[in-house]
Amino acid sequence: MSSIKEPKNMNAFITIWIGQLVSIVGSGLTGFALGVWIFQQTGKATPFAITVLFGSLPAVLLGPVAGSVADRFNRKKVMLLADTGNALVTFIAFLLLMTGQLEIWNIYLIALVGSIFSAFQEPAFAASIVMLVPRKDLQRANGLTQMTNALGNLVPPLIAGLLFGLIGLQGIILIDFITYFAALGTIIISRIPQPEMDVTEEKSSQWREAMAGWRYLRVNGGLLGLVFYFAVVNFMINFAAVLTSPMVLAVFSPAILGYVQTAGGLGMLIGSLMLSIWGGPKKKILSIMIFITISSLGLALAGLRPNAYLIAAGYFMMLLLIPMASGSSQAIFQTKVPLGLQGRVFAMRSMISRSIMPIAFLSAGPLADFIFEPMMRDGGFLANTFLSQIVGVGPGRGIGLIFIIAGLGTVIVTWLAYLNPKIRTIETSIPDVIPEQEEDENQPAFAKKLVPASD
Repeated sequence: MSSIKEPKNMNAFITIWIGQLVSIVGSGLTGFALGVWIFQQTGKATPFAITVLFGSLPAVLLGPVAGSVADRFNRKKVMLLADTGNALVTFIAFLLLMTGQLEIWNIYLIALVGSIFSAFQEPAFAASIVMLVPRKDLQRANGLTQMTNALGNLVPPLIAGLLFGLIGLQGIILIDFITYFAALGTIIISRIPQPEMDVTEEKSSQWREAMAGWRYLRVNGGLLGLVFYFAVVNFMINFAAVLTSPMVLAVFSPAILGYVQTAGGLGMLIGSLMLSIWGGPKKKILSIMIFITISSLGLALAGLRPNAYLIAAGYFMMLLLIPMASGSSQAIFQTKVPLGLQGRVFAMRSMISRSIMPIAFLSAGPLADFIFEPMMRDGGFLANTFLSQIVGVGPGRGIGLIFIIAGLGTVIVTWLAYLNPKIRTIETSIPDVIPEQEEDENQPAFAKKLVPASD
């Protein structure tokens, strides 16, 4: 079993986190601006779906290999190479646009290649956190990591529209390219300790090593059960959430949709801040189930009535608790998985949890258009039932019913998962890889100052 022999502190993590935050916001600007450009070029929704598909497949298909690379090679170098590759992809997009050669199929390829680099960067960064952060502050660090995603969703829509009008797509892509230097610079100046590699792993085949993450999860059934639980949660929440735009725009203006998305982004940001300051719950599994339950009820609330305030409140409620559930789950894996194996386990976990999301994206639209929406229109199959008294009748109400079904279904799945003793007892049945006493021995002054006095 690998052990941490070098002192850990929050300083290096905070430095790298700042660089990643700047880079993610820059990438968010490009993503928003490319969306506007694609719509201007095609006027259709299909290219958006194809772009999302190309952007999500590498994380699913390359998970085991990416995890193996994160554990076998120097994680700092892996992150540097991945961020450099993404910077080059961004610069190529800039050159294509400047020379008037950027086409829709180029965007698909750019999304695919960029996602390949990200597939290697993510497990390397995730597995490095436990090498940098005291055990006591793992959930706090996970909260900051969640905050980067929240700000990446919140900030770009607020400023990208203005920038698009002032400097165009070319200027926004150039800004994105420049922000990669913040990510690269902070990684270069930071020291990231490496776990010791098991001698037997050094001699094993690449494929056997890549599948070590799966074997570890299979042996530790509680962790594997938790992974599959989150896969189902991801499927059900995304099955509804991908229909947010048509549900809102069926009744309200694009400005209202922007307010709903902003409310969700604020919820995610506040939830991440709360986790970062609080440090997370002690009883993580029970807390995860409670967080997901409340979040799922928020999803159902968003679909309850065609009321902009209610939809925004539901989105805020849903995304407020997601960072806390995700951060607590991450802390469990960080403390239970051997340090030299974390890259492969994290990559396998990501692959499994995302594996059925494309099905949600591809099936939600047809089910809404051809089944649920017609049933909830005037004269529809369910128009005169008790369901119509709950969600209403008319445009967008079929999708609202999907939101309610997905939300309540997730609540049921959550407590069925909690009834599984292997999942419920993860914290006590699987030994920790980080000794409890290591908290006090290695916690630096900076980390102690980060903890509020009331904690």
